[in-house]
Amino acid sequence: MEIKKSLSMIEGGDTVLGIELGSTRIKAVLIGEDHNPMASGGFAWENSLTNGIWTYSIEQIWEGLRACYADLAQDVRDKYGVTLSRIKAMGFSAMMHGYMVFDSKGNQLTPFRTWRNNITGAASEELTALFNYPIPQRWSIAHLYHAVLNNEAHVKDIAFMTTLAGYIHWKLTGQKELGIGDASGMFPIDLKTKGFNMDMCALFDNHIKEKNIKWRIRDILPEVLCAGEGRALLTDEGALLLDPSGVLNAGVPVAPPEGDAGTGMAATNSVAIRTGNVSAGTSVFAMIVLEKELKKVHHEVDLVTTPDGHLVGMAHSNNCSTDYDAWINLFGEVLESLGKEISRPLLYDTLLEQALKGEPDCGGLMSYGYVSGEHITGFTEGRPLFVRSPEAQFNLANFMRTNLFTSLCALRTGLNILFNEEGVRVDEIKGHGGFFKSPDVGQKIMAAATGTPVSTLKTAGEGGAWGMALLAAFMIRKDKTVILPEFLEHVFCNSIQKAVKPDSEDIRGFNKFLERYHRGLAIEKAAVTYL
Repeated sequence: MEIKKSLSMIEGGDTVLGIELGSTRIKAVLIGEDHNPMASGGFAWENSLTNGIWTYSIEQIWEGLRACYADLAQDVRDKYGVTLSRIKAMGFSAMMHGYMVFDSKGNQLTPFRTWRNNITGAASEELTALFNYPIPQRWSIAHLYHAVLNNEAHVKDIAFMTTLAGYIHWKLTGQKELGIGDASGMFPIDLKTKGFNMDMCALFDNHIKEKNIKWRIRDILPEVLCAGEGRALLTDEGALLLDPSGVLNAGVPVAPPEGDAGTGMAATNSVAIRTGNVSAGTSVFAMIVLEKELKKVHHEVDLVTTPDGHLVGMAHSNNCSTDYDAWINLFGEVLESLGKEISRPLLYDTLLEQALKGEPDCGGLMSYGYVSGEHITGFTEGRPLFVRSPEAQFNLANFMRTNLFTSLCALRTGLNILFNEEGVRVDEIKGHGGFFKSPDVGQKIMAAATGTPVSTLKTAGEGGAWGMALLAAFMIRKDKTVILPEFLEHVFCNSIQKAVKPDSEDIRGFNKFLERYHRGLAIEKAAVTYL
């Protein structure tokens, strides 16, 4: 976009902002009328394990959000020489699921319990049986029922339960609402009404009636909205929360807050039936828009929705890049100790590209990047480990390939349910997230792991923040008859790169590695027990 035109749009308040709070980075993307990124900002953060709970404090959330917005505003000044004060629309997204509860005065009742906490096993199993519907441990309702079962003192005082994105939206706009995609990770959705399933709400209320809790589940959940809906506006107080400098104007239309699954679908044009995408970073999840409902309940597969309310089968793994990030950082320290300066992008590209030179099955090496638990394989806790036999081919190429392969094995375990047991079909998987930042490596490894052609976008690195900006732009579209798939087809008409088809030898190598991975889970179990 020409600088002069960009300047006119920024000064005229014709840009759209998307912000997403991911597990390790908060990202902001500002787009113009052509829907391409004009400026961006970011803030690195990290969850902490506090009293056995993976969490982010309220102070962290606001510090990170403000820093991210300030970084975006600075990028606008650096690129265009103007101050960002007026925005046409905005939206906020974040990692899904988890547990944020508040009393009637808006006070947080217990520290934020993120999706990463695999502590709700009994609650998850009981609710899955009660609803005959998969309720993963990460879901908000599983966390709530876990607290009910444990007779936690705060439960009686709950007046509102939401997600991280829903919390931010509430504080910035005053509206207790949630996009349907994010809502579908809190409590099951009725696909006909596009709201929470009221029959299951009644089942839950009846199930806990002996606890003498005064609230009813529907009363403490947010309102559910589909993409394109919404009435929320950035309040004066909200504008100051986001931009304490007071430069940002209030009154901005704010789209329904979404989860990272929904923004991933938007950011990859994967909202139509038989489309699929995979988001790979700290965690990794693949989502396939289903042609019909599944035949049975599978604990390995989540059922969520697209931002416009269509059923999606999702295989979600808690652990992806965190462990190999740690190894790459270690190699970086080695170079620094030798007096060698190398940029982080070059370090990553150099090491990750070694994976393509490794043996198809990684030469007999094995690792488990279980920084946290992994529900698909039955772990409530994790212990990252690397193991090899004396005769294994231990070299850098095989080592790096092992780290990438193992990061996708739990995901593949869930996808096997969809592909092999349910007969789900997908024509192509579109990838986004940090896993795909190295040009060819991410696509080739993901294609081997899924056995499916994998394409990426020119904007793959922008991820969910860009997807959220697109959803905000969709909300303010002029032609309200245009539906979300049509809107995204127009946006993506020339931006999807050619798909990488899986190599047959790579597929055989991954399948052999996967067999070894499942046999070796006993080693991981021992590590959890004794370390």
